[in-house]
Amino acid sequence: MDIKPDQMLDCKGLMCPMPVIKTKKAIKKMDVGQILEMVATDLGAIPDMEAWAKQTEHDLLYGQEEEKGIFRFLIKKTH
Repeated sequence: MDIKPDQMLDCKGLMCPMPVIKTKKAIKKMDVGQILEMVATDLGAIPDMEAWAKQTEHDLLYGQEEEKGIFRFLIKKTH
């Protein structure tokens, strides 16, 4: 995916719920329209981030396994 993130968050090695908690804190500090890239190794990261984005109404632009065991997410702050 060819989107340039405004901020990067490394959550590799952290288990649920820490990637979601750290993403929430990072998004709060960003401006509306900015994009956060978050990487994680938690197997539950994809469903967790999908649920979080739906609940918070931020746009999950991308959320897939990039390499074996490394999940990459692009989240756009909407409000």
